Parts: sequence; structure tokens; C-alpha cells
Amino acid sequence: MSSTVPDQADNLAGSREQHGIVTGTQPKTPETRPETGTEPGSENTPEITVPRHVAIIMDGNGRWANGRGLPRSEGHRAGYENLRRVVTAAAKAGVSYLTLFAFSTENWDRPNEEVSGILSLAAEVIKVETEDLHNNGIRIKHVGRLDRLPQDLQNQIADAVTLTRENKGMTLGVAFDYGGRYDVVQAIQRIIKDGVSPDEVTEDMVSNYLFTSSVPDPDLVIRTGGEFRISNFLLWQSAYAEFYSSEVYWPDFDGNQLQKAFEVYTRRERRFGRV
Repeated sequence: MSSTVPDQADNLAGSREQHGIVTGTQPKTPETRPETGTEPGSENTPEITVPRHVAIIMDGNGRWANGRGLPRSEGHRAGYENLRRVVTAAAKAGVSYLTLFAFSTENWDRPNEEVSGILSLAAEVIKVETEDLHNNGIRIKHVGRLDRLPQDLQNQIADAVTLTRENKGMTLGVAFDYGGRYDVVQAIQRIIKDGVSPDEVTEDMVSNYLFTSSVPDPDLVIRTGGEFRISNFLLWQSAYAEFYSSEVYWPDFDGNQLQKAFEVYTRRERRFGRV
């Protein structure tokens, strides 16, 4: 979500290799290293496992623009233009749920001009893309707050959600004005407001009060732009998700890059805390 999450690099202690992190791959440990003959492109490459729910932190729009001598606004536009390619590729691959981090609760702190541009682009994308998404059976779900958005944008989002509500294809979750910490806080506030006693609160109950209540937890979280942070995205929901970092900036992250992420995911062994 380069149009939203911060572009700054983390100050990780030591090199990424020192921490067992290799961009676009898994940590180099015996239990996760692919066996001989399972590298992508080999004759014995296993059938790709497509995650049921893929969540993407769309990072790198600003750096994409800077590298081309363009204003950041052009990077955001290129990022939004890439949405259709990735949504189409994900649906074609058989992904059931795709959640995109489009604008975070922290992004309001960016310069007013940049925020206004992002809000205008969001309105434009909804206007241009909703009908095609609907015709292709995509169900749109807003994830996050609505109350702080301009009224016209709120109305557009509500109309898009209503129009596509009964569709049976892939569910496209758009996390706009979303923050993982706020998501948990608002869930707790609503639980208290509903008069639930402390000993009645369970993990399933909390999940049902989150913005993603009707959606299963993500299986794979992808971050473009080469960074290795979660940036307050789906904190509760991603407890056991696999994480994949791609060096490719979001505007250039296409179906081929998505397939690479799936290839790595296929080689992961998900234990969920078990041996």
C-alpha cells in the first residue's frame, strides 16, 4: 500500500541475512528450506497451494515515483491503476478473499495535499471499477472506519458494498482508514457496550466484533517494497499468517509476482504452534 503505509526502511539490528531473512523467501532453516527438486521451475515442482485469504500491504508507491523523477501523487495513481491487475490475477488463481491495505489510520498525518489526493483517487477508483467488479462477481467489503471520510466517499463505499453484497465470487476487502490497534479497541468497546461479562469474552467473540468479522483470518500476508514490518495491519487476524516480503514496489507487483509469493507459501509448513 505504498499509497498509505510509511515508506521508511526499518532500522533492523544487523543485516537481513543475519536474521535469517531473505527477500521473497523463507528464513534459511533446515525445517523450512525446500527439498532438492522443489525449487520453482524444476521438474518436481509441487502443485501450487493457493491461500484462501491473501492480505497485501501495498507499499512503495512513493519510492516508485521518486525513482522516476515523478511527484508522489503519480506513484499513488500508478498504485491504484495496479489494483485491477492484482485483483484479476488473485481471482483467476482461486483466492477466495483478498484484503488490500489502502489507507491507514496513521496516514492522516501525511501532508494535506497528499491525503487529499489519495481520497480523490479512492473516489475515482470506486466510480470507475465498481461496475466491472460487480459484473465479475466480486464482493466488496470495506474494512475500517467510515466516519472520518468525506461524506461523498462514505456514500460511494456504502453503495459499492450494497451493490456487490450478494455476489458469490472473491471477496475484496479494502482496508481504508484502518488500523489494527484501533480495530481491537473498537471491538472491546462494543463488547463492553453490549454488556458482556469478562468471563464470557472469548477469542472467537473478539474476532466476531472486529471489522473483518465475516472473513476468515489471512493465510498469507504480502508486503511489497522490500520492508519487513506489519505496519498496524490486521494484528489480531494475522497471528498465524505466513509473511512474504517482495522487493518489487506496488505499482510493478503483478500476477507473476503474486505467483512467486504463492510458490514460497506452498513450501511453508504451517504448524499453528504445534510440532
